[in-house]
Amino acid sequence: MPDQPPGLTSTPEWRALAEQRDSLKKTSMRSLFASDPERSNRYCIEGAGLALDFSKNLITDETLAALISLARQRWLEERRTDLLEGRKVNTTEGRPALHTALRHPGGEQILVDGVDVVKEVQNTLDRMEVFVNSVLDQSRTGFTGKTFTDVVSIGIGGSYLGPKLVVEALQPYWNGAISCHYVANIDGTDVCETLKRLNPETTLFLIQSKSFRTQETLENSKVARQWFLDNGGDEASIASHFVAVTANVPAAESFGIEADNVFPMWDWVGGRYSLWSAIGLPIALTIGMDHFRSLLAGAHAMDRHFRDAPLERNLPVIMGLLSVWYNNFWQAETHAILPYDHYLRSLPDHLQQLDMESNGKSVTESGASLDYQTGPVIWGGVGSNGQHAYHQLIHQGTRLIPADFIIPLTTHNPVATHHAELFANCLSQSRAMMAGKTLDEARQELLQEGVTEEVARQLAPHKAIPGNKPSNTLTMETVSPETVGALIALYEHRTFVQGVVWNVDPFDQWGVELGKQLGKSILPKLLSQDAISSAGDSSTDHLIRKFRSANGL
Repeated sequence: MPDQPPGLTSTPEWRALAEQRDSLKKTSMRSLFASDPERSNRYCIEGAGLALDFSKNLITDETLAALISLARQRWLEERRTDLLEGRKVNTTEGRPALHTALRHPGGEQILVDGVDVVKEVQNTLDRMEVFVNSVLDQSRTGFTGKTFTDVVSIGIGGSYLGPKLVVEALQPYWNGAISCHYVANIDGTDVCETLKRLNPETTLFLIQSKSFRTQETLENSKVARQWFLDNGGDEASIASHFVAVTANVPAAESFGIEADNVFPMWDWVGGRYSLWSAIGLPIALTIGMDHFRSLLAGAHAMDRHFRDAPLERNLPVIMGLLSVWYNNFWQAETHAILPYDHYLRSLPDHLQQLDMESNGKSVTESGASLDYQTGPVIWGGVGSNGQHAYHQLIHQGTRLIPADFIIPLTTHNPVATHHAELFANCLSQSRAMMAGKTLDEARQELLQEGVTEEVARQLAPHKAIPGNKPSNTLTMETVSPETVGALIALYEHRTFVQGVVWNVDPFDQWGVELGKQLGKSILPKLLSQDAISSAGDSSTDHLIRKFRSANGL
């Protein structure tokens, strides 16, 4: 296999998909369902406790076959093996991307530079279990001997979004012993408002930073440390209240954290893929290690499905290829994530980072400029709230916006008929996107309401719904550690599939690094008492002067 696949848009597979698009432009999903009573059965697949109905998409069997051919032409199966076996798929940084090893149950080796990373992961899980149990059984206490009641996770990006999502999603499994709080934003309001509610004697801090140099995390950690010292703690007792997850042990020790309270991060785990590691300590403290291990087991079940299922019946593969289909052949610029479950309300936030930080690229792995679009804008929110807000744009706007509807079959809170009504809302929205309402149907509906023919003719265009808007529906029996683990892993692998097709590195994020670099040069200009040199452009210089003037500098 050569180092790089051939140019994407010049391949026969790409041209075949363009022909598929042209043939489907005047086809309605209504007609596809009407002509094929078995469509929903054929376009429904299951894996790792999840079921995907992708029948409400602008595809035929020929389209699906063409998408699978494109995946094979892009060496998806070989790239998948590279990913799972620890080869250096993060090409610009020369690293593996072994988040799958974090949830591997053991029993086989995965070697990175001669080191068995599965063994290292299992050792860390065992250390996490000892730590979590010591907090929950109250053998580990604060500096005055009081039991810990709160944990503050200080991190940003993947160190924040992933754990927050999972802790919220698994609220029915909370042990009730620990309340979890998050500080991420460098806006001082975030950390100050969080600390106001806490007692330093009973608060545990987790500093989550691979480098222990991330500006937002380090500055917020300094504020938390000073708050602790100003409210009864001392230097010696920092060791009882501060724990770090980092690869930079010396920096953590300089902060006052004992080496025994530092949990490892590895360079083969990106932040947005890290919740399965010790970055997941907020999760483990909130739900206990047994449920945390179940979360890992659910993710590993999806890893096995991704590895073993035929491409045609593979959830991440199908979802990834459908995203390519709409992004590149139908000019869909965004993708909506619509979880119909309150516990999953932060899923769109996590998937924004996962997808957009991974595939927001404009060059191939070899550095060549792309002549096609890559990652879509990911957005969304919890159903059914969105129906009374932005669904209008999906139904009647001029943009094509594919959507994923996600809903459990049963609820943890069976109040009256709420869950049935929620499920009805979910199904009705996906059906409305697919079927729409024709102009004549809108006119006949108005006539049945008793309006005149003239009024019906005038109003019907406003009530007509184009339809033919694609969506997937993902279901699971219930929201549980296993299904949440599988769901997140599904989207991780979906993101990888897209990256393979587009021939981009989905594991680096150099655009993020540029902002950090510029921030380091601008900060001294904001704080200096002396005259400053230009930041490089008149707009930035003007805004620096405004800040300095407002703050008396």
